[in-house]
Amino acid sequence: MRVARRLLLLSVLGIFFIGCKTKRTVSQNRERERPKPMVVETKEEVRKVDDGLYIMPEDTGEFIRFDISSPEEYVRTFSEIAQMEMKAYGIPASITLAQGLLESGIGKGALALKTNNHFGIKCHTGWQGDYDFHDDDEKGECFRKYNHPMYSYRDHSIFLKNRSRYAFLFDYPSDDYKRWAKGLRQAGYATDKRYPQKLIALIERHELYRYDKAVLGEGYGKQSHESVVVKAAPDFHIVQQGDTLYSLSKKYAVSVDELMRWNYMYDTNISVGQKLTVKTENYNK
Repeated sequence: MRVARRLLLLSVLGIFFIGCKTKRTVSQNRERERPKPMVVETKEEVRKVDDGLYIMPEDTGEFIRFDISSPEEYVRTFSEIAQMEMKAYGIPASITLAQGLLESGIGKGALALKTNNHFGIKCHTGWQGDYDFHDDDEKGECFRKYNHPMYSYRDHSIFLKNRSRYAFLFDYPSDDYKRWAKGLRQAGYATDKRYPQKLIALIERHELYRYDKAVLGEGYGKQSHESVVVKAAPDFHIVQQGDTLYSLSKKYAVSVDELMRWNYMYDTNISVGQKLTVKTENYNK
């Protein structure tokens, strides 16, 4: 009887340990299949262009989305980012902004709202970042997802720069937005036959070419003709003891949301001595 009980106990324990081992194996396989954070793919690229340009916000895992109400506000929000990407990668800021406006529906499209994907970039083979599904040319296609819109802008630059089919675009002058618009369609960025005309119309309607001229005027990129320099004239505030974003918003007649966007902030925490942009406006020089 004791021998029978012992054999029964050993059989039960064997089944238990085999089950646990199987669960661990399945769990490990699932862990290997799980997409890594978006920063993994672009971390080295981001680090290469930080010096002298701008620091990308840390990916804390929190999903940050800006509330954009108009094309003008979209341009104000992302124009400096587009210019910095132009300095780093050579893609005309006007093209980047026009694509962002068009592909994201001025930041209000369904895909942009749930993924911060402002350029309609699909997952493609080798994408190791976060993603979501969205109906586009086909139902339920895989699109890249970012925790901050700035990472969408950076990934757009890397996407164009690192793919051979777009290489010929970088032989064009950086202020020839018409050739860039037509070249994107030629390279297969979009299936819409009127894609170039739509980009060009946005650039000319909102005078986005001004931002190309500003970057070229600082000595970045290749230009095809004399440029008129347009520079940003920001006002800054050095944080003092007792300052809060709310008190600064009242002092400078701006919103807390604008202060956070201009300073690429994830939360409202500020520290004494911190330099904050409290006003931005464009002027011709």
